[in-house]
Amino acid sequence: MRIYEELFIIKPDVPEEEVDQFVEQLRTQLTAAGATVDKVEKWGKRRLAYRVDKYREGTYVLLEFTAEADTVKELERRLRVSDMVIKFLTVRIDKTRKRLDKRKKQRDKRAAKRAANAPPQPATVPGAPQSAAHAGEAPAMPGQPKEN
Repeated sequence: MRIYEELFIIKPDVPEEEVDQFVEQLRTQLTAAGATVDKVEKWGKRRLAYRVDKYREGTYVLLEFTAEADTVKELERRLRVSDMVIKFLTVRIDKTRKRLDKRKKQRDKRAAKRAANAPPQPATVPGAPQSAAHAGEAPAMPGQPKEN
């Protein structure tokens, strides 16, 4: 099982109810094939970077799911034959997540090592008398003359 992101663009003239119905069909198709749908995000209508099939804008939908490769092929086939889908993109993200998790562990390990090797801070005992020269003085502000 691998983790995938599927981003697809639906024609802008398709009603919102049909978009919801189509997304629900895809979700049920994925779960019937043994996949788990982790996240469904509808980004709404956005302007395209370039014209695609006479359209300047489209409704963006992002699916994040965990599935086998043959399930992904079937999903892509359904998106390809659908009349309402302009474009789609499938990205496998489990390798990226694994790499990012490994980096985070290395960073945490270095931070823990740095904290263990840090020199100890001088301890101040509460209630202990301070030196007589600094007992009543306020610290001088930078750039201002010191009052005597």
